[in-house]
Amino acid sequence: MSEIEFLVKLRDGLQMAVDAVSEYIDAHAPVSKRWNPDRVIWKLTSGTKGVYEKAGPQATPDFKAMLQDLKDHNGKMRRDGYFYWVFIDAATVGRKER
Repeated sequence: MSEIEFLVKLRDGLQMAVDAVSEYIDAHAPVSKRWNPDRVIWKLTSGTKGVYEKAGPQATPDFKAMLQDLKDHNGKMRRDGYFYWVFIDAATVGRKER
């Protein structure tokens, strides 16, 4: 085995290890650490039950993680003094202080 072949196999093995560790971290990270609602763009609006904030679809990691977390909790959850829910379109999120 040449030096280059060894390095290629070492690189591939290390990449597999990195992928496995990343997958483990993603699966076991505390939910509250996976997304930050302060990094989501919220618009103040009002509805039949009063004033609330609404966030439309956004291509940010925090919004995507928040949406997935909500879907994992049947579309509704409480966190850090807020009640969050997913709208019928399954892509828009609302939140209201509780």
